Amino acid sequence: MKKLLDLTSGGDRGEFFTPRNACKMAVEMLDPQPDQRVIDPACGTGGFLITAMNHALKVLRAQESTLWNAPDNPTSYEMEELYRKRAEYLSTCVHGMDLNPALVRAAKMNMVMNNDGAGGLFRENSLANPYTWKPESATAVQLGSFDLIFTNPPFGANILIDDVNILSQYELAAVWDSDEKGNLSIRKDKNGEVVLQTNQPPEILFIERCVQLLKPGTGKMAMVIPNGILNNPSLEYVRSWLLTNTQLIAVVDMQRDLFQPENDTQTSMVLIRRFSKEEKVLAESGNIDYPVFMAVAEKIGHDKRGATIYKRDAEGNEILSDVSNQEEAIDPITGKTVVYSAGTKDRVVDDEMPDVVTAFKKWQEELL
Repeated sequence: MKKLLDLTSGGDRGEFFTPRNACKMAVEMLDPQPDQRVIDPACGTGGFLITAMNHALKVLRAQESTLWNAPDNPTSYEMEELYRKRAEYLSTCVHGMDLNPALVRAAKMNMVMNNDGAGGLFRENSLANPYTWKPESATAVQLGSFDLIFTNPPFGANILIDDVNILSQYELAAVWDSDEKGNLSIRKDKNGEVVLQTNQPPEILFIERCVQLLKPGTGKMAMVIPNGILNNPSLEYVRSWLLTNTQLIAVVDMQRDLFQPENDTQTSMVLIRRFSKEEKVLAESGNIDYPVFMAVAEKIGHDKRGATIYKRDAEGNEILSDVSNQEEAIDPITGKTVVYSAGTKDRVVDDEMPDVVTAFKKWQEELL
């Protein structure tokens, strides 16, 4: 049987790289700040991390510019302070793990090309016991220490995890029983030991590991999961565990072609927050209630071949929009940062994910 440690190629490992527009949707919904620690425990080539990192860096620059005497023309000292805070953020707040060494190398290269942060990437089996990680990894990535997680873990029936040393860490790797009232509980043998399943798909174990990584009470995550976890009757125990341990913030049903042309698994982007100990007690007793944002992204900007789809008008003509592009450069004479702007017209990608973000933010405002 294949174990996670044996996997060396993308599709066989259940890894399907997340389209950048899906990464952007998740990041904009959770809005990472420059004082928040972020991790992707199945980082692949770093798509989620790069998107989250660049978002936080934009927020940092906006925050710093409010302190400048001339926001459009910062002094060299002001820029030095900005770069110092950028470096601090990149060295302490951005982390990723992946089992595949080639993907870790690719992610590091991508991070270096996108503002850096590569020092926080590690080659590890994030599902393994943290005591087995290298000291550098174990020091940087501790359970219960992260504000945000963005991840698309490997999924599929061909990569089942059967290592008892891994399974024994997780409640979701246990056998669950249902009584006559439908109450679920973990099965134990006559000696009181937890009875483990023979194997478990990695996406289910990743759910629990990610919750373990989050700060209790405040930590949030956005995760791509197969829809079977949300509606398969045999996985009711997974949903029950989630509702007991986390607040379900949002569920965005993704169009089936999201991972095409590599895979056509129906998936959802799920946003959750880890409960505090007190909230978990309330959830276990059924005394906790909250609203959930629900949306469907039917148009995702590409077809099943991976080709980009553009918006068209009623007559079939491609719709063009005005685009303002800005680039920063250092003036060789003054040494100051100069912003160059240029206006162009461009085709509009037929993608509803930005609309989901807008609707989510409006929903959040209405809750206040």
